[in-house]
Amino acid sequence: MAADRPPETTRERAVVVVSYGSPDVLLGNPLLVESSPWHVVVVDNFHSQEARRAVTALAERYGWTLVALPENTGFGHGADAGARAAVEAGARTLLFANPDLAIDRAAADELAAHVESHPDDLVAPRILRPDGTTWFRGSGLDVERGRTGREHEALEPWLTGACLATAARAWTQRGGFDGRYFLYWEDVDLSWRWRRSGGRVVVRDDVTCVHDVGGTQEARGRAKSSTYYYYNCRNRLLFARLHLPARRRLRWALGALPYAREVVLRGGRRQLLRPRASVVPALRGTWSGLVALLRPGGAGRAVG
Repeated sequence: MAADRPPETTRERAVVVVSYGSPDVLLGNPLLVESSPWHVVVVDNFHSQEARRAVTALAERYGWTLVALPENTGFGHGADAGARAAVEAGARTLLFANPDLAIDRAAADELAAHVESHPDDLVAPRILRPDGTTWFRGSGLDVERGRTGREHEALEPWLTGACLATAARAWTQRGGFDGRYFLYWEDVDLSWRWRRSGGRVVVRDDVTCVHDVGGTQEARGRAKSSTYYYYNCRNRLLFARLHLPARRRLRWALGALPYAREVVLRGGRRQLLRPRASVVPALRGTWSGLVALLRPGGAGRAVG
């Protein structure tokens, strides 16, 4: 209905959301459904005809720009497609938000103002769970061990892709997400490349939004999908392939099986009772990553 659409949209600030099934979850984000000048771009990675019809109806109702992809191309590729659509429509500032994220206009405006004043910053807010506890306030990569964890001065900082703001020009210059990851680790890769191209990754602890962690694969101790296990194990090794020198790549390879065990146990020990849905995908992802990692030649530019 036309009455639900924002009366004025400058399109200079755009929020990009990648949807895959369950389009109704988008209605929980006030920035998408309440009147504001923000241009909303929803990328629909194809899940089913029913989901496509539903997200199309929502886009028409709320005046969203819908980028309807013919297949599921993964998070990074979908986000890049949405960013291109936003930039082509005139966006100078981009905000990426998970479909199950809720951010209000005041917080979005604050992140936008930050990157408009500091265009080489990639910035994230502090992200809360629905119960008010902190889910994200910065993360770190232990480059020696190939593990991600909480931010620490000795670790390589990275920002979650659940909520990120950037100047559109800086995003385009740095190439956005790398679609080869499909899902998981693309935000670690982006943060790594961002810093090595002269930019900063910044957490705005004074700006908050809410992530419904219980509705995603991120909840620790909750059963996860085979996709989660496969790509977490594969993409850790893909990252090493693309960015690390030979000695560190070998170290990450030697730690691949212990890492796979850690990933499986994130879904709780009950996952071990369903090995086809947990252990097998983790081992397949590890094998795929090792094949890519140890293949001679064609490595990405090694840094550090």
